Amino acid sequence: MQQIINFLIRNKNGLLYVFLLLIALGFTVQSNSYHQSKFLNSSNWLTGNIYQTSTNVSTYFSLQDENNVLLEENKRLRNLLFNKGIARPDSVAIDTTLPYDVITANIIKNSYSLNKNYPTINAGENQGIKEDMGVITSNGILGIIDHTSSKFAIVQSILNTKSTINAKLKNSNYFGSLVWDTKDFNTVQLTDIPRLVNIKIGDTVVTGAMSSIFPENIPIGIIKDYSLNKTENSYHINISLFQDMSNVKNVYIIKNKNIVEIKELEKKVE
Repeated sequence: MQQIINFLIRNKNGLLYVFLLLIALGFTVQSNSYHQSKFLNSSNWLTGNIYQTSTNVSTYFSLQDENNVLLEENKRLRNLLFNKGIARPDSVAIDTTLPYDVITANIIKNSYSLNKNYPTINAGENQGIKEDMGVITSNGILGIIDHTSSKFAIVQSILNTKSTINAKLKNSNYFGSLVWDTKDFNTVQLTDIPRLVNIKIGDTVVTGAMSSIFPENIPIGIIKDYSLNKTENSYHINISLFQDMSNVKNVYIIKNKNIVEIKELEKKVE
C-alpha cells in the first residue's frame, strides 16, 4: 500500500495532467457533434475489432470440435458404404452383424520420403485397433496397421517397399498387386495385369475383392502411364494417387469383424 502512495506522490503532476486532459476531452466531445461522431466511430471501430478478434480466436479453437463432428459423420457414412448401405430402420447405428466397423484417428507423425514409411496415428488397442487392419483417408488408402500400443499405432504405408496390396482396374475388374518403386511419393505401381487387358491412361484403380483387409472398390488413383513387360507378358502400370501422401491428417481404420475366422480357416489349407 505504501508503494502505491509513494507512486502517486512521485507522479502527482503527470497524473493530474492526464486527469484534466480526459475531462477536457469529455467536454469537447459532448459539446461538439463532429468530435462526438468521430469518437463514436473510433469506439465502434475498436470494439468491432476486439469482437472480431475474439470471434476468430474462438472459432479457431472450436475447429477441432467441428472436425471431430465431421469425422464421426464420415465414420457413420463409411460404415453404411462398406456394409452395402444396410442399417437398422429405427436407428442410424450400424447393424452389429455386418462385417465392417470404422474407427477414426489422426496422423500425429507422417512419413512419406523414406523407402519404408511408417506413419503414426493417435489410436491404439484402447480404441480396438489391431495389426493388419486397413487404414484409409477421405481420398484413398494409406496402408495397413503394423504395430500397436495402448494409445497409438504405426501404419505400414503403401509407400513402403514391403507393401503389397490387392488392387484392380475398376472398369474391367482385372486385379494385380499394388507396390511402390520409391521414385515418387504420389505414384505407386500396379503389377501382374495381363497384356490382353485393354487399359488406357486415366482409368481408375480401386481396392480388389481378394483382400480381407480392405473393402472392395475403395478408390486408389488413376493410371498415369504404363508399359508392357514382354518377358512376363504383363503390364507395368504407374498409378497417380488420389491422396496427396505428404498431406494426410484424418484417417479411418477398417475393422473386418470376420478376420479371425477367415485367418483360422485359411491356416487349414496352408
